[in-house]
Amino acid sequence: MSNSNETSGDKSQDLRSRLKQFAQPLVDSIDTRLRDQVDHRVDERVDASLSARLSVIERAIADLDRELRELKDRLDS
Repeated sequence: MSNSNETSGDKSQDLRSRLKQFAQPLVDSIDTRLRDQVDHRVDERVDASLSARLSVIERAIADLDRELRELKDRLDS
């Protein structure tokens, strides 16, 4: 009886190994696709955030530049 249990256990283990061997490429493919999608979404969010922050900085620089010109014009007058 012990031999039949071991044989059944061996068959079960062999079946698991084969199933894992067949499924692994599919799992790897799905994992790669998901990782690419997540990377793409993260890149989009980072780009949007940087763009918003840079536009604020650009406006501040433009405001400072305008103020400096006005001060220079006042001093020159």
